[in-house]
Amino acid sequence: MNENKNNNNAPKANMPRPKLNWIYIIIVVALLTLWFNQEGGGNVKTVNYDPQFKEYISKGYASKVVIYDDGTLEMFVNPSYVKEIYGAEAAKQGPMPYITVRFGSLESLEDYLAKEKADGHFKGAIEYEERRDYFWSIFGSLAPMIFLVVIWIFLMRRMSGGSGMMGGGGGIFNVGKSKARLVDKDHANRITFKDVAGQAEAKQEVQEIVEFLKEPQKYTELGGKIPKGALLVGPPGTGKTLLAKAVAGEAEVPFFSLSGSDFVEMFVGVGASRVRDLFRQAKEKSPCIIFIDEIDAVGRARSHGATTGGNDERESTLNQLLTEMDGFGTNSGVIILAATNRADILDKALLRAGRFDRQIHVDLPDLNERKEVFAVHLRPVKTDETVDIDLLARQTPGFSGADIANVCNEAALIAARHNKQAVGKQDFLDAVDRIIGGLEKKTKIMTTEEKRTIAMHEAGHATLSWFLEHANPLIKVTIVPRGRALGAAWYLPEERQITTKEQMLDEMCATLGGRAAEELFMGKISTGAMNDLERVTKQSYGMVAYAGMSDRLPNLCYYNNNEYSFQRPYSESTAQLIDEEVKRMIAAQYDRAKELLQLHKEGHHQLAELLMTREVIFAEDVERIFGKRPWASRSEEILSAEERPDEKAEKVEEGDSESVEN
Repeated sequence: MNENKNNNNAPKANMPRPKLNWIYIIIVVALLTLWFNQEGGGNVKTVNYDPQFKEYISKGYASKVVIYDDGTLEMFVNPSYVKEIYGAEAAKQGPMPYITVRFGSLESLEDYLAKEKADGHFKGAIEYEERRDYFWSIFGSLAPMIFLVVIWIFLMRRMSGGSGMMGGGGGIFNVGKSKARLVDKDHANRITFKDVAGQAEAKQEVQEIVEFLKEPQKYTELGGKIPKGALLVGPPGTGKTLLAKAVAGEAEVPFFSLSGSDFVEMFVGVGASRVRDLFRQAKEKSPCIIFIDEIDAVGRARSHGATTGGNDERESTLNQLLTEMDGFGTNSGVIILAATNRADILDKALLRAGRFDRQIHVDLPDLNERKEVFAVHLRPVKTDETVDIDLLARQTPGFSGADIANVCNEAALIAARHNKQAVGKQDFLDAVDRIIGGLEKKTKIMTTEEKRTIAMHEAGHATLSWFLEHANPLIKVTIVPRGRALGAAWYLPEERQITTKEQMLDEMCATLGGRAAEELFMGKISTGAMNDLERVTKQSYGMVAYAGMSDRLPNLCYYNNNEYSFQRPYSESTAQLIDEEVKRMIAAQYDRAKELLQLHKEGHHQLAELLMTREVIFAEDVERIFGKRPWASRSEEILSAEERPDEKAEKVEEGDSESVEN
């Protein structure tokens, strides 16, 4: 008994387990082979027609002759003469041994057998049979069934997502298994906080989760409980998924990663089954982290009315997720991280204390954080001494981590396109222009009149942005078509936490400068201001209806976050009043833009002519015409004096949309 126990507890070799299906196939083939080979009862002996076969017939050794249509015959041996034919091997033969003979002419064979039968040497029977190919006969009968089985397996694997899902080999029977990808703690490409640049506040919050997974007794001894779940909220591309992977890498625990859409399937009840299987695997691997990316795909707020079809399936999946998150203890070692950029549409039951009871905001990086992000993404890029990370960080306000990674990659592609040995400063600035404004289209054909209209339009933006206090500082203006825009202006906006009414009105006035310049100096307006008008209209409605910045509707906000409400939170008379206030606000800023342009008419014409000639002008050109900007801002002061004019580029605000014809 002890020996058996010791053998059972001994470590087993990590040998691959054989597939049982292949074993069954091998056994069936072996049995069929034996059955076909043993039909005659023993070893088959092949002899010549003359003289051996004739000798056996003449001596009376044959009990029966079977003639086949393929030129062969089988002579069954009389049991009394087996020893004379097989000698020492006679004892090994079956009950009906026979020999195989290939003959030439069937007519001569029949004549010979008839003669031997007449002489009394051969007393057996003569039979005629067709030679059968047993393999093709069996295959032909089984082929339709094999074809149907193969088609059925193929369809089941396609419907269940293939054989790559975790916890099973695919197929209809594993469709309810979790599709989470497991990254073990010993994974070679483990991500840590060193790979996550910026986001100091977010990393500080998740550091507590890492410490709990490493030293849980530090919290449990004091009676503390770690949050069951943490929700990472932020715009796309800010590094929510990367931060979650870094938490698992720092804690050195298994990491289950999947998307919210992985729970959705065409079969009813599959989503709930996958949720149960995911938490079962997580409990087996605890301590571990479950990360659900884009959780809004399954965690959207449930509707109040009756639902059918896919919505009902999504809600059952959400109900199962809520149940599972309440089904394990706080100290079980399973922590759930989720990411979304639409936290406002998540179900309230998902965000309550005890489930996702901590929200971590992962915002767009500020100036210092963009420097850190650039430093991370520039590691694999071969750069020269002209690259200035500080300048790149200042010239990319509002960029996310994914945008910065795209800038670095695009700069490397531009440098390779020009056969450079290293990526330089100008390559990065060209990459910023390329990503924000689009590709230059210098070959687009424009008439002289169209070119002058665009020049007047862009000069209007440049003139007003120079004289308005709160307008974004101008960096560069071009009338070269880029992307969908026929002209564009680059600005260096200040990174504000709040925006005042005066700042928004100045920005609105500068945006309307293009249309105002067309009407004043061209005597007609064009479709080039469509993008400007769209931005101004949205901004003014936001100021009146949401920010309470209207004189006739002060301190009122009509923002409604209820996505299932189909009624406006104000009356028809209020809607009419909002429209009137928006019209009044836009008209006032449009008149203001025309007054400023009329006041600086000569300088505007000089800018337009310079644009017609050079197609691209910079802040230095505007300063030479109008003088130093009276409203010097902090953004302008940080621009280095050593920067060359052709290397200045910043966030573009498209002043011209594509024409109606396009």
